[in-house]
Amino acid sequence: MAATLRTGVRRGQRGAAYVVTGRSIRHALGVTGAESIPLSILDLAIVGRDETPADAFAHSVAIARRAEARGYRRVWYAEHHNMASIASSATSVLIAHVAAHTSSIRLGAGGVMLPNHSPLVIAEQFGTLATLHPGRIDLGLGRAPGSDQHTMRAMRVDPRASDRFPQDVLELQGYLRGSSLVPGIEAVPGAGTDVPLYVLGSSLFGAQLAAQLGLPYGFASHFAP
Repeated sequence: MAATLRTGVRRGQRGAAYVVTGRSIRHALGVTGAESIPLSILDLAIVGRDETPADAFAHSVAIARRAEARGYRRVWYAEHHNMASIASSATSVLIAHVAAHTSSIRLGAGGVMLPNHSPLVIAEQFGTLATLHPGRIDLGLGRAPGSDQHTMRAMRVDPRASDRFPQDVLELQGYLRGSSLVPGIEAVPGAGTDVPLYVLGSSLFGAQLAAQLGLPYGFASHFAP
């Protein structure tokens, strides 16, 4: 898995760590040597002081376009909810927007918090992205809610959903491969797109699951050093 460029990690609302994008990332993109090392960027679509989510999305497009011009491999977008300083809650929508303003750089969810969603719906969303932008879409999967308990209740998330994470990953993988594990159910679009999957985590559990499934593993070092 490509290295992820992180600059200026700060402490945000409710103590959540986030990666500064905006000016600091745009400045960082001027470093030399990016052509020889496969680098990716983690973008949380940070809403800066006196800025709006629209400003954050404009920054995200600018970051991705600059990264593409510099030869970076990928930009990841992370799912977080109910955080005033982070606008990347709807990762698939943000990826679609950035993809429409770029031409070759890979774009991925880093990641989708799978317990918040139906595996079928995620397969359909990312199958749509992969169909519209072939060879450019990646899908990282996490098992945390991406927010607090109060927000989980507002999202109608079952607190036990994370216990089904391994089964949900396999179900999602089946939809994207076109070999559904659920009789009579197919992801359209999605089936046969084989969107690359990554397991994201900050614990041994995620690393072991990735190894068992033969999937790449991304470690959340920005909040679990």
